[in-house]
Amino acid sequence: MKIRFSKKSPGRVTLVGAGPGDPDLLTVKALRAIEQAECIVFDNLVSQEIRALFPEKARCLFVGKSKGAHSSTQDEINQLLLDLALSGTNVCRVKGGDSFVFGRGGEEMLLMAQKNISVDVIPGITAASGCTSYANLPLTHRGVAQGCTFITAHSDKALSINWKALAELNQTLVIYMGLTKTELITSELSQAGMDAATPVAIIENGCTPEQRIFTGQLHELTALKQHNQIKSPALIVVGEVVTIANQMQWLEQLSERHTADSTFKLTA
Repeated sequence: MKIRFSKKSPGRVTLVGAGPGDPDLLTVKALRAIEQAECIVFDNLVSQEIRALFPEKARCLFVGKSKGAHSSTQDEINQLLLDLALSGTNVCRVKGGDSFVFGRGGEEMLLMAQKNISVDVIPGITAASGCTSYANLPLTHRGVAQGCTFITAHSDKALSINWKALAELNQTLVIYMGLTKTELITSELSQAGMDAATPVAIIENGCTPEQRIFTGQLHELTALKQHNQIKSPALIVVGEVVTIANQMQWLEQLSERHTADSTFKLTA
C-alpha cells in the first residue's frame, strides 16, 4: 500500500481498545476517538456491531486475519501506521479488548514514540473481564479464588509457561487464544499437579449475540471443544469460580420454572 507523504506535521496515532464485542461496552472516550478518526486501522476481533459505528468519512483499513484474506504481519501493520502518521493522517488503531492485553499495542506505541509520532492510548475492557461477566462467572470470589492470572497460549515459538506455578496458585486461570492447545493445556496442568476434576469453562464469541458457554472439568476440555464444535474467538477459564456460574444458571432456571408455574396458575 502506497502512502503519499507531505511536508506538514505528522499525524497522531490513537490506540483504541474496543472491548470484547458489545458496542455498549465501548468507553465514551473510545467512541469519540472513532467518530473523529480520519483513518481507522482495525483487527478481525473488532465486532461487526462496532465496525458499524465507523464514520463514513473515515478511511477504514482491515489488517486482521480472516479466511480467504491476506493476513498482515505485525511488521506490516507497524509500517502502515508509521506511513499514515508521517503523511499527516490522524490514525485510530482499533483493537478488540484492550490494546495492552495480548494486543501488541505496546510494540506499536514504542515504535511510534521512537519515530516522534504522538501516541494516545484509550483502554478497553479486556475479554477476560467482559466475557466472564457476561457469563455470570466472577474472576475472584471470597473463599474460592483470591486472585486471577491471564496467559496466552499463542506464540510464534514454543510456549514458555511455568505450568507448575499456575497449577499451585489456587487462583482463577484465564487462557486467551488457547482453543487449538486444549490437549496441551490439560496435559501440562495435570502433570503439574492440578486436579483433573478442576472446573473449566469455554466462552465462545463472548459479549456478542452469538455467545455460547460450556462448562466441564479439566480432563474434558478437548472433548468439550470438539463435541460442541467451538470456534474462535474463545476464552478458556480454569478454576473453582466456574461453579459460581453453574449455580447462577441453576438459580435462573429455577426462577424461570417458578415464573412459569405462577403464570400457569393465574391463567388456569
